[in-house]
Amino acid sequence: LCDAQVLLVIFSSLGKLSEYCSPSTTLSKMLERYQQNSGKKLWDATHENLSAEIDRIKKENDNMQIELRHLKGEDLNSLNPKELIPIEEGLQNGLTSVREKQMDFLKMLRKNERMLEEENKRLKYLLQHQQLAIEGSMRELEISYHQKDPEYADQM
Repeated sequence: LCDAQVLLVIFSSLGKLSEYCSPSTTLSKMLERYQQNSGKKLWDATHENLSAEIDRIKKENDNMQIELRHLKGEDLNSLNPKELIPIEEGLQNGLTSVREKQMDFLKMLRKNERMLEEENKRLKYLLQHQQLAIEGSMRELEISYHQKDPEYADQM
């Protein structure tokens, strides 16, 4: 049994999967070998393509994770200067983009500030006119009251 390649797959009554594969082989190689020897089709071209696509996506994901760590400033010691240049350029582009967004936001705030100041001036103007109108009305009331009651004017 020392040279034997073993693949053991067990499903429990609850559906839990357990497997063991000899260290010298892989699951896909063992299934392929079983397929060749038994003549049963377990692993077809579609599954093979899907498996290759999964492997490709996993590698791409790993590379993106590494790149993300580099952009965060982690694990930079393993990079040489040529590999650091694109990272620096990417960070510089990101910084430029962030500054542009900040400037756009500040411009919008300034525009809103000007609009609010103009609205404030307009409201102050209306308030002053209303106060003047009220004062004028009060004077008219006092004058008409004094004219109707001359004794009040004498008492004053």
